[in-house]
Amino acid sequence: MAFKVMGVTAGRKDSNSEILLKEALMVCQEQGAEVSLINLRDYNILDCTGCTACTIGMSMGKNTGCSLKNADDKDRIMQVLLDQDAVIFSAPTYELMPSSLFLKFMHRNLAYETAFLTKIGAIQHRDRVGALIAVGGSTRSWQSMALECMQITTVTSSFKIVDMYMATMVPAPAQVLLHDEKLARAREIGSNVMKALNTQPADRKWLGEPEAGWCPNCHSNCLCLGEPQWRGLQYPIECAVCGAGGDLEKTPDGKWKFVIAANGLERDRTTEEGRGVHCDEIADTQGGFFMDPEKPKIVAQKLEKYKKITFKGLE
Repeated sequence: MAFKVMGVTAGRKDSNSEILLKEALMVCQEQGAEVSLINLRDYNILDCTGCTACTIGMSMGKNTGCSLKNADDKDRIMQVLLDQDAVIFSAPTYELMPSSLFLKFMHRNLAYETAFLTKIGAIQHRDRVGALIAVGGSTRSWQSMALECMQITTVTSSFKIVDMYMATMVPAPAQVLLHDEKLARAREIGSNVMKALNTQPADRKWLGEPEAGWCPNCHSNCLCLGEPQWRGLQYPIECAVCGAGGDLEKTPDGKWKFVIAANGLERDRTTEEGRGVHCDEIADTQGGFFMDPEKPKIVAQKLEKYKKITFKGLE
């Protein structure tokens, strides 16, 4: 049976993000994959309401799903997306990050969190391959969080990101067509996706640029100072994307590198085991509120003050 590979883009029709995605998908098709593509602009996607119904249910061992399941196209797309062997995501960059449409779609993924649903026995584990393409009109300095934001939103569905590419300096519609090297890099994305699919899941690894990013675990370029996590775990430095913990060390040639601690992948967000700890954290924090009848009463009483406060809006 042929591998199923899907492309998901949030870019303009017939423009840079979609063109690069099609280049990658063509390679997958040439190598025998069953390929499909959707542009999120063709679908109705509502914002997450923050109702927390999905996590409350999962923390109680139930798969309640999303409260908006029947209100838009998100669930329809997810039923197909989660049945793929690989998905390649592409999005334009706005204000350092992927477009709001891409984020709106991906921020609804919590109701489909495979780590939580596997943990409560609602679904069976499935290995998936993923790749990312970000596109922008400037250098990385004005796209500094694009790939990082895209990557963290894919971990919820257990995608093993094997490659990611940032196409820079292409602000005009379809301008990427003037750059054969960018089209070639997109084709490399497709080739690496197929290489990963033809590798046993346990042996799948990063296939992009070997030295990409600060983090040797997820290859992001985003590190932050560590702070105490749930139940006190702390590292001097953390990867802001995968959560790997460690410290900066100077190499013999005077450069700095991020070295992951012996227990630094204890809460690795790219693994279902690591994210499963977060399920326990949610159960603990939500349970600590909802299971104590006095706390909701106190909140409801204090909330009345804020309900009565109004300020002038637009006229």
